Amino acid sequence: MSNVEKTRRKFLTNTALIAALGASTSRLLASTTNTTINEDALKHAEHLAGIKFTSSEREQMMRTIKDQQSIFNNRIGQGEISNTISPATIFNPRIPGKPLKLCTSNGTLTGNLPDAGPLPRTNEELAFAPVWKLCQWLKKREITSEQLTRLALDRLKQFDKTLSCVISYTESTALKQAKQADRELDAGKWRGPLHGIPWGAKDIIDTEGDKTTWGAAPYKDRVSSENAYVTKKLQDAGAVLVAKLAVGALAYGDIWFGGTCKNPFDIKEGSSGSSAGSASATAAGLVPFAIGTETYGSIVSPCMRCGTTGLRPTFGRVSRSGVMALCWSLDKIGPICRSVLDTAIVLDAINGASHDDPSSVDEPFYFDPSQNVHGIRLGFDPELLGGPTKEFDVAALQAAKNAGATLVETTVPKMDNSILLVPLFVEAAAAFEELTRSNKDDLLVWQDDDAWPNTFRQSWLIPAVEHIQASRLRRSLMEKMDVWMNGDFDAFLMPSFSDLLLTTNGTGHPALVLRTGIKDGKPNGTTLIGRLFDEGTLCRLGMAIEMKLDVSSLRPILQ
Repeated sequence: MSNVEKTRRKFLTNTALIAALGASTSRLLASTTNTTINEDALKHAEHLAGIKFTSSEREQMMRTIKDQQSIFNNRIGQGEISNTISPATIFNPRIPGKPLKLCTSNGTLTGNLPDAGPLPRTNEELAFAPVWKLCQWLKKREITSEQLTRLALDRLKQFDKTLSCVISYTESTALKQAKQADRELDAGKWRGPLHGIPWGAKDIIDTEGDKTTWGAAPYKDRVSSENAYVTKKLQDAGAVLVAKLAVGALAYGDIWFGGTCKNPFDIKEGSSGSSAGSASATAAGLVPFAIGTETYGSIVSPCMRCGTTGLRPTFGRVSRSGVMALCWSLDKIGPICRSVLDTAIVLDAINGASHDDPSSVDEPFYFDPSQNVHGIRLGFDPELLGGPTKEFDVAALQAAKNAGATLVETTVPKMDNSILLVPLFVEAAAAFEELTRSNKDDLLVWQDDDAWPNTFRQSWLIPAVEHIQASRLRRSLMEKMDVWMNGDFDAFLMPSFSDLLLTTNGTGHPALVLRTGIKDGKPNGTTLIGRLFDEGTLCRLGMAIEMKLDVSSLRPILQ
């Protein structure tokens, strides 16, 4: 485990313990209608919640609290609530009355891809070719979708023994999709840049008729009844699903019921998570691209570990319908690729809203890969650039400047963002209430203090009042970030594991993480954050940095 990953997990764990000092009486009250709440129980709850009542106040509460207890029991008696049902309160990252301020407000991908050059001579070269080149060779019929699909399946089967990055294969369906794509391409019907391109899905994304296990033993036999929104969008784009990829159980970490997903650059360590298999398989050249999700670092962290490129979109840009819910007000879906341009191509395909995800919105994605970065102002805070990735962050900053961007020194506003973990803990505990109540959480492989089973349990002791107060303070942070992000710069460069990782997940801002250097044979990366729904600017900057640094050629050596 890297130092940055240890820091991330330690921060998560320590803040969880702080949050748990607030205690709800709900579990005490909801256990059974026959339970008598006495004064000692109330005193204990007061102590945990950090509030004090008088003896007479407690006596009055004991006369009436059974009514509250009955409400909880009536709700429990209605049975398990499906993971697909969203709360009535919907999170919206936009500040009311504030229009979007886009630096990139025009441009499309269509017809603007760089020249792909000649077709590689070897399967190894083909396996590591980016999507933006593969799609051109496919369209020209220099290669076939079936050829790429069989190559992906062969490499997945060969290297999964080392990486433990695959939960299940979709080989039969994949070959049918590939042959259909080839027939359409032969007939001149081109659906777009992903037509005929193989891909892998993080195994919390439903694919009809296939197992979608959430990486957790209690759900290892779960079969999807229909396709997720992103699955449908990629099918419509002609992409070919070849595998369901490893996910840390219930979207945390890199440990799933079949083992630990590995970093292809160092198989002695895990790939980080929770989009563990998506990053690992893409980095190893097993799939051209994959889909991941992020609630708090689950795209950024494995991309940093494995040297892949990840684009975490603005909250709500991509519908999460058909994807396991962990935290309704924080979950986001995005591409994991081997180049910035590839992430833009995939985001363009999956962008959009659906009625099944009430948080999703329809916002256009503006991006033209031929646009340069002249005139884009890139913010940075010198105080953030002193950590373990300093040399790579500074190199990326200089690369952006050399490409024509204007560097703007700024200071990150002082914010206590630990409160943003409260909605994560509470919503996650609610999403998996039945797992905790049934004690099936004991079946999860990872049982450390900072693993989900313990976090779910202690999150029952967070008061509802604290949850609401956290939401109110979250609004305050959103307003502060809105003022700062819409000020003197258009995007901001930061170390991937700064406090802004939590803050921007809580405020809904987009992020792009990309490889910016190699040290001791392992990749390192940097993160760009952008204004709401301004992913095009991140991609323009990312492409420029990527080109100047030229660090994408190093590949993992696998046996």
